[in-house]
Amino acid sequence: MYHMLRLLGILLLPKADTLKCYECSSESSTNCTGTIKECSPRQTHCSAFRLKIYSDESVYLDINGKNCSFPEHCAQDAVNFGGTRIIITNQCCTTDLCNSLAARDYSKARPSGRKCFTCNGLRCNATLECVGSQHHCFSTADHKTSRTRKGCATKHMCTNADQLEGIIGQISCCEGDYCNSGSRPIAGLLLFVAPLLTFIMWP
Repeated sequence: MYHMLRLLGILLLPKADTLKCYECSSESSTNCTGTIKECSPRQTHCSAFRLKIYSDESVYLDINGKNCSFPEHCAQDAVNFGGTRIIITNQCCTTDLCNSLAARDYSKARPSGRKCFTCNGLRCNATLECVGSQHHCFSTADHKTSRTRKGCATKHMCTNADQLEGIIGQISCCEGDYCNSGSRPIAGLLLFVAPLLTFIMWP
């Protein structure tokens, strides 16, 4: 009798509603609209994200989008190599279709006060002034070429280094001016950007 009552109680429980979010991606519009997506149970947030990449102060790539998101991806990330800057904004909310507005543009920021080494040609002893929420210096190592990139990064980018190791190589962060002593740079912006774009946009 107990088991029958328990089974009946389970059957009468209301079905848990999953979150619904806008899903889209656009390189031309800051407020793209798209389909409505039903999120997986672990995707408890809707997000509006923006990926903006500068190369020598010119906009190299600017992509806006909306999607379901995991809470650990809700943050602003940035890495700054000097000539190349990558700013990732993933603004999140927790109600159905709450991600209707575009993510804010955080590419314009004031100096943070941190100074790090960056690479210029084959030398990695040039000074880079960090901006915005970039309070860490970092180095990334490519196991295949034994070369590195160096610059400034946000705390969230550094604390998620394990998730990003397969994408950007082994990343090492530190706090303190010039704590990332220099060596040879790694070549190829697209080799860094393409897998990172996939990781951020479609969690």
